[in-house]
Amino acid sequence: MGSGAPAACAAALLLMAPSLHAEVTVKDDLGHPVTLAQPARRIVSLAPHITELLYAAGAGDKLVGATSFSDYPAPARALPSVGGFALLDLERLLALKPDLVVAWPGGNKPSQLARLREFGIPVYESQPEDFGMIAYALEKLARLAGSDSIGNAAASDFRARWQALQTRYRGRAEVSVFYQIWSQPLMTLNGRHMVSSVLKLCGGRNIFAGLQQLAPTVDAEAVIAADPQVILSPSDVSGQPLDRWRQYGRMQAVRNRHLYTVNADWLNRPGPRVLDAAEQVCGLLDNARAK
Repeated sequence: MGSGAPAACAAALLLMAPSLHAEVTVKDDLGHPVTLAQPARRIVSLAPHITELLYAAGAGDKLVGATSFSDYPAPARALPSVGGFALLDLERLLALKPDLVVAWPGGNKPSQLARLREFGIPVYESQPEDFGMIAYALEKLARLAGSDSIGNAAASDFRARWQALQTRYRGRAEVSVFYQIWSQPLMTLNGRHMVSSVLKLCGGRNIFAGLQQLAPTVDAEAVIAADPQVILSPSDVSGQPLDRWRQYGRMQAVRNRHLYTVNADWLNRPGPRVLDAAEQVCGLLDNARAK
């Protein structure tokens, strides 16, 4: 090989270098474009579901901080905390020098997200409302982190499992459901929340899907009047959250003993494990159909 070969190789590598650090642009869940000069190297997650999505998308090694309760997968528990999602410790967050923050518009304060943008930090807002958005989130977050192959594979696996559940439960008799996220005051979730997508997949109907607020307060009388066939509550609610309903023996859910708790982390976090929640919920609704 001639003496000019090393120089030629070096020149070729220089020509390739820009493609290795090409600008990346994706749209977040609110439709806002997020542009990075190169794939992110230091990412901070501002909600537990976001932390799960980032790990599943192959970006776990880029995470340098997360909010409280980011406890899955196990390595996430060792991440430095930047406070609770509703009240961030901005000083601690900025000290981590992130080149990307992934935020939750349903829980993070807009004023704090605006402050991050004032410091020139790109902010991607994540709020999946259905299964398709979760799959796209895996792909888009992987794109921002430079882990496309892992994220694309995870999205493909997620879609395949989701479609298998759709096929399995398509055409089942509809079951009316009240999903109680809190007992004092009595609160539920509307049709725009991921929980309603899970119920719909399983042949369930959220009796309060039409309410405008994402997490509205409702009256017990309204639940009694709707007479749901099933009442569900997340497993992380303290005490015996469903006991209050046992006094209303004329309600279908009470009369047929269809008062169930479901895994809170699986169902309330719009991340990859929501399919585990779907399998659990679909089984519970099948119990109601059997009776």
